[in-house]
Amino acid sequence: MITVRNRSELLAALRMSAAKATESVAFVPTMGALHDGHLSLVRDAVQTGSIVVASIFVNPLQFGPNEDLAAYPRTEASDAALLKTAGCDVLYLPTVDDIYPLEFSTKVTASAELSACLCGATREPGHFDGVTTVVARLFGLVQPNSAWFGEKDWQQLQVIRRMASDIFPRIEIRSGATVRDSDGLALSSRNARLSDSDKKAAVAIPHSLSFARELAVAGEQPAEIERLSKSKLSEAGFSVDYFEIRDSSTLEPMSHLDETNSKEARAFVAARIGHTRLIDNAALIGPNPQLEEALAPKSSMAS
Repeated sequence: MITVRNRSELLAALRMSAAKATESVAFVPTMGALHDGHLSLVRDAVQTGSIVVASIFVNPLQFGPNEDLAAYPRTEASDAALLKTAGCDVLYLPTVDDIYPLEFSTKVTASAELSACLCGATREPGHFDGVTTVVARLFGLVQPNSAWFGEKDWQQLQVIRRMASDIFPRIEIRSGATVRDSDGLALSSRNARLSDSDKKAAVAIPHSLSFARELAVAGEQPAEIERLSKSKLSEAGFSVDYFEIRDSSTLEPMSHLDETNSKEARAFVAARIGHTRLIDNAALIGPNPQLEEALAPKSSMAS
């Protein structure tokens, strides 16, 4: 694996890698503090036969003044070792000045219809504009044929899909299923900040999604599913930013489920425990083996 820290080194590494194999580039952008969710994307990208580039960059533009930029975990050495083991070809570790040089003045505005709800309504303003700006900047530097993102942040995935469709139509946006711990909790870099007691309580989030799925199968409608699921999370000690049922593609709210639209319904949750904000999501109808297998030994929240 070649490690590079600026644009010129990145271009040289891509030329060197292309000379050995293929000119197709698969890109996995990350903010570091890597876990198996990130690594599963790298391993999937490796299977395409492309040159695999992963970046680690904690993007200041997507953190508000009251959010956790300074506290965000940074584990460069261990991250690099994990990426090498997963088969990454090039690790790009840019500085803020490399991504946003002094003359940089262009912002990429996220689709309003996709970014105004959910995390866009509950995090500080400009979060998704920061995401689209940095991803567009990285796309311009790496010039990949495909880019890989996890489904845990489903809203971000849809925002990036729209941005790429509008500006980078030749880049194929690929996604990987949410990877979960043995207790069902979605893997996240922020999980490292949970205390032991908070981590035990955090399993209420995947349970709330499983509970919502049970309610939907039983015929409950979105408003009642949302109310009961929020109540379960509050009882577990969470401060709930949102628990909402929305269309998986448009992210529009769904007020009614029927045979024609239920397969498009998705439950979205963001909630805080201690000093940590966690997000997750799941389709309301249909198989979800990662969630079902992790929670199978547990008692149902619906009982």
